[in-house]
Amino acid sequence: MLTVASEVEVLARFGRALADPIRCRLLLALREAPAHPSDLAERLGISRTRLSNHLACLRDCGLVIGVPVGRRTRYELADPRLAHALDDLRTAVVAVETDRTCTEADEKGCC
Repeated sequence: MLTVASEVEVLARFGRALADPIRCRLLLALREAPAHPSDLAERLGISRTRLSNHLACLRDCGLVIGVPVGRRTRYELADPRLAHALDDLRTAVVAVETDRTCTEADEKGCC
């Protein structure tokens, strides 16, 4: 049965996906174009087993889907709006990082 996730659940899943650098790299790679696992593993320089685990996490989070192409599966973002969300988030974080208005950031480990 398909259910609609709450806003908090959606953000928590997105955060979980972004919590790992490899998953971030995967999402950014798929933002550029759909790809097969073997191509993704080579591009990211990781084993297929490790890639498979990360793709499973991203599938469980609802961020990527596998599309059967003959005997192979091609992965892509589950929704085209995710590419825009990733771009917006990436540029917002870059903008925040360069705006160090908190003078105690280094001492407190915040911001």
